Amino acid sequence: MDDRGAGATHIRDPVGDQMKFSFAHAGLLAAALFIAGCNDASIEDWAPKAEKQLPEKLVQAMRAKGMTRTSPIMVRIFKEEGQLEVWKQKDNGRYDLAASYDICKWSGKLGPKFTEGDRQAPEGFYDIHPYQMNPKSSYHLSFNIGYPNAFDRVHGRTGSNLMVHGACSSAGCYSMTDEQVEQIYAFARDAFRGGQKDFQVQAFPFRMTPENMARYKGDPNYDFWSNLKEGYDYFQITKVPPKVDVCGRRYVFNQIAANGGSFSPGGVCPPSSQPDTLQAAYRSYQQQFDSAFAAALEGSSSSGRQPSPSIAGFKEATLVADWSRRRARGEKVTREPPSLQQMTPRVAAVPQPRPEPAPQQVVATQAGKAVETAGAKPSAVAAAPQAQADAAAATAPVEGEQPKDKKNWRRLWGLFGGG
Repeated sequence: MDDRGAGATHIRDPVGDQMKFSFAHAGLLAAALFIAGCNDASIEDWAPKAEKQLPEKLVQAMRAKGMTRTSPIMVRIFKEEGQLEVWKQKDNGRYDLAASYDICKWSGKLGPKFTEGDRQAPEGFYDIHPYQMNPKSSYHLSFNIGYPNAFDRVHGRTGSNLMVHGACSSAGCYSMTDEQVEQIYAFARDAFRGGQKDFQVQAFPFRMTPENMARYKGDPNYDFWSNLKEGYDYFQITKVPPKVDVCGRRYVFNQIAANGGSFSPGGVCPPSSQPDTLQAAYRSYQQQFDSAFAAALEGSSSSGRQPSPSIAGFKEATLVADWSRRRARGEKVTREPPSLQQMTPRVAAVPQPRPEPAPQQVVATQAGKAVETAGAKPSAVAAAPQAQADAAAATAPVEGEQPKDKKNWRRLWGLFGGG
């Protein structure tokens, strides 16, 4: 189930972006910088890097797909694959992949962000507005992801200033190279100038394929990821960013509340509806997925691909956050953040009684000792370093406002026969 657009351009190191900038204001800033003298900022910090244009080759490729420079965008992020994708709306209203970038760095493990300081990069559905764009970022250029959203807040998750930025340095963010973030920023800037009010960021632990979901079937984050997969699936089917709401402490997608009802993150989900054609398309997609998922489960033991590390809930997040605070105070801490997997005690095997050797075994043992005395290399001696290493490892100390994309929804409703 390939989820990438046909003929998508994959770009490893790209260029530029920002929103409208007042030249009168720029003049005042320049004067202030001149007076300040010792300020390490420069005129470059105030505009040009945020105004760089998309490469003409990329613009031509977009036009060939029915996209314009200012058409709406959507961003998808995949942690395990290390990919950030920019999707753009075509003239038929559906989206296609415009560019794909290798993420330079993201911190933490697979799984959501739980608390301030846990070094986790967020997973979920987020809306980006013009005010979240930062042309004066200390990390070249950036935009704030909008964490925590309504889903995160209703689950008690905390944190702030989670970004997609440049400088290839991350502590809970998605970091790109400067050239890449200039281009990603340009996509957003141009879309805002074209009239898009906000764009959606979908952040996933991995591509939600049957094979990957089977690999992570036993992960503590599996239920959360299954909820994210619903939104992933709707985009796979429609190629239109889903309408996202939160109720019953879950994400819900492409639902219209009946009788003017509303969605409350912590309340019971209200009666709602979808176009019949969309429901039918979703059921068909899910049937195909279920079949492939069952097959993947059967073959998972022989696939050879192991799951990547994931965070084990609030408990581990709290440990990491404490480690981060102590590290920031200059205290001596372990090189890497603590993990609950490290803290799981090893259970020694119950010793079994050794059977009495048979007479011929006694003779063989005595013969073996004679060979050792004669200078042969004993297996016990060969195994000693490994035994010492195992003992050392076993005893080593261990550091302990909801989205309202009505325009996209009306388009989706029209595409799938809604009234």
